[in-house]
Amino acid sequence: MVLGNWNEKLLLFRLQTKRDPDAFAALYDLYSERIYRFVFFKVGGQADAEDIVSESFLKTWNYINSHRDEEVKSFSGLLYRIARNCIVDYYRQKNSTNQTSGELSDDLGDGGKWYEELRDQVDGRQIIQAIKKLKQEYQEVITLRYVDELRMEEIAEITGKGKIAVRVTLHRALKKLKEIVEL
Repeated sequence: MVLGNWNEKLLLFRLQTKRDPDAFAALYDLYSERIYRFVFFKVGGQADAEDIVSESFLKTWNYINSHRDEEVKSFSGLLYRIARNCIVDYYRQKNSTNQTSGELSDDLGDGGKWYEELRDQVDGRQIIQAIKKLKQEYQEVITLRYVDELRMEEIAEITGKGKIAVRVTLHRALKKLKEIVEL
């Protein structure tokens, strides 16, 4: 993970200082699958997810080019934030056309161990169905932590919360998920 972080920082430096399209392409290759999973899990449709991922990368490119004086400290944090906003825009647009939305929206205690045991006992589809029953905030932290395998610091940056608030939210989300699965 450390090597990947240095690689990201080097590519980001090249992108910010030289507007290097090859650096952006390398960052795209590094994050496209993760962002696709993040988006697909929230929108559920392949075509919509692909559109949102494309829009997210395009907006990220435009943001970096138009904010030349601002240092971007984490490409992944910026990209996830933009993807998250694109998903929100997607549902706003979908709701404005009167369609229904099927939005999907270091751990405390034994949350991580419990999740691993649950994953071994329950089919993946059952977990997804249970996660869909959670409120959006809980869905998001569980997805970012266990599907995208992000660190607490990254989740805090993406959600705009502190690390402790993310840990508490994740703990509550896992507790609620356990209640839903046990019903």
